[in-house]
Amino acid sequence: MSQTPLSHSSPEARTTAGTVRGTREAGVAVFRGIPFAGPPVGANRFAAPRPARSWDGVRAAVAYGPPPPQADVFGMDALSPETSDDDWLTVNVWSPQPGPDPDPDSGLPVMVWFHGGAYVIGTSGIPEYHGARLAREGGVIVVTFNYRLGMEGFARIEGAPANRGLLDQVAALRWVRDNIHSFGGDPDRVTLFGESAGAGSIAAVLAMPSAAGLFRRAIAQSVPGTFFSPELAGDIATACAAELDLRPTVADLSTVVPAQLATAGDSVSAKLDRWTERWGRIAHRSIPFAPVVDGEVLPVTPWQALADGAGRDIDLIVGHTREEQRLFTAIDGLLGQVTENQANAALRLFAPGPDGADRYHAAFPLAGPDELYELVHSDWLFRMPSLHLAQAQVSGGGRAHVFELTWPAPGMGGAFGACHGLDVPLVFGNLTGTGAAMLIGEAPTPEAETLSAHIRSAWTAFAAHGDPGWPPYDPDRRLVQLLDTRPTVATYPEDESRLLWQDHVFPALPLLGR
Repeated sequence: MSQTPLSHSSPEARTTAGTVRGTREAGVAVFRGIPFAGPPVGANRFAAPRPARSWDGVRAAVAYGPPPPQADVFGMDALSPETSDDDWLTVNVWSPQPGPDPDPDSGLPVMVWFHGGAYVIGTSGIPEYHGARLAREGGVIVVTFNYRLGMEGFARIEGAPANRGLLDQVAALRWVRDNIHSFGGDPDRVTLFGESAGAGSIAAVLAMPSAAGLFRRAIAQSVPGTFFSPELAGDIATACAAELDLRPTVADLSTVVPAQLATAGDSVSAKLDRWTERWGRIAHRSIPFAPVVDGEVLPVTPWQALADGAGRDIDLIVGHTREEQRLFTAIDGLLGQVTENQANAALRLFAPGPDGADRYHAAFPLAGPDELYELVHSDWLFRMPSLHLAQAQVSGGGRAHVFELTWPAPGMGGAFGACHGLDVPLVFGNLTGTGAAMLIGEAPTPEAETLSAHIRSAWTAFAAHGDPGWPPYDPDRRLVQLLDTRPTVATYPEDESRLLWQDHVFPALPLLGR
């Protein structure tokens, strides 16, 4: 496709569906709300994404597309009723390409953001994901996008393909391949980056045959270890449909408006304690949706796929924060309040192997209930899945760079430590605003600005040429980048946890009983 110049005033770009006109903000061209697939409603409800409808003339691309239906978490469900527009599947592009005569042979590296949100909430339009600073200072194209969530995107529904949210993500990557050159980007230098459920999605995409060839590099920040077996996912879908006196079939659920279907998922999430004997750990952690290892869309778990060589030609950065669990402990009102009984119950449930609880006590003899509780939760959900993804990549013949964010968040008197999600504002450089202020404080410190600049430089350098500035991980030296006020390279510091989990394989989670 020929490249359309991005003018200084009202930049335009030609896509396969038609021409779009964006705006120029903070020194970059910005395009919002461009459909990458058709609305997944009506006859396309619960289907794989279909091509976007084309348009004549020039389409304004100045507003974010509507968010997909959301779960009632942190008030995110209030976003969806704001509009009746069902064009959920849209992309946004930030391009520093100055125009008006860009060189068609010098496309910039492209970074495609996969947002998090436990596979039930999230949208590309929240301020934390504004890509202007990363694009302008890093010399990259930044792309963000929406994908289906919850029941719409991940429920196991009879008559529908599995993992529709993942299929949306692959459709967005195909849009990037086919269109990003018009925005100044190089389709052969695409890097995925994402956090939490976004990182879990990236891990899944690494294992999906349908995504092969659509990206060159990937950055996975805090990869969750929750991937479901078809039996578990099917049982959860049955419970959600039963809230509406329906069956988990396309025929039944297509009659339900999307917002009502999200509410049914919320109803099940509110009483997960009823399902602990059938659903196990995910019921204790309120995780009703996740990618399904269905054998087709997602043939095997990401750990198995990478160990088998699926990522051999992909450059990978993967890592986690030091105190992943701290944020959730605070949300639950348990900071400094964890009892010995609660800690031991968490160890019995989440530690690996039949003697895992005893081995945690032996490995951390000086740890009190609070520390043990946070360690085992952090290890099970994010830290060890992330480390094992890097190890699988290396054992499969690929290259991985590992990091750990150890800088403690200064917000709220430092109560959050280096918690889950702290890396997101640092990666984008958006250090002010409601979400960032809770962790970083109302006024970012010089240390926060310096660390953010370091991370952004490493991420964009990796996107450009595959080298973030620290050595690849290997099983002998285990060198990782510690991201702190003064970033350093050191041996992976969570060695006690590494040894406790070294034989765990992170299988698809099973249905425990019927």
